[in-house]
Amino acid sequence: MTFRTIAPLALWTVAQLSVAATGDASCGVLSGASGGAAASGASSVATGSGFALRDGEPVDFIAGGKTVRGTLHVASDGGVYRAYWQPQGRPERYVLANAGTDAVRLIAMPVQGTPATNGMPGTTVNAQQVLSCPAL
Repeated sequence: MTFRTIAPLALWTVAQLSVAATGDASCGVLSGASGGAAASGASSVATGSGFALRDGEPVDFIAGGKTVRGTLHVASDGGVYRAYWQPQGRPERYVLANAGTDAVRLIAMPVQGTPATNGMPGTTVNAQQVLSCPAL
């Protein structure tokens, strides 16, 4: 199963075209909370560890040398799973909208569907480069 099948959004096609046309650069990374951020060579782009797409998974947002702790929330709607990232202590949730290989956009929106249970879907993904970063 690929990440694309986890949280399909109509925005993906537009986002993918935008990335291809503008060459959007990463403004941060979503990383499993157990992995640390590190600079990767001369690029100084934060890297991190992968994480599982399941409700309650601790996932950090790393940008500009700052780490914001957060949690994934996964909702299902008839076999379609959507993953949302919520910063610790904040009410807003951001859907992970696929923006290419190992890249997402964080888009603030209300949760659609019902909470996923039993650790579903549980798919492991690499750390995700974030192409649209919220102000946190």
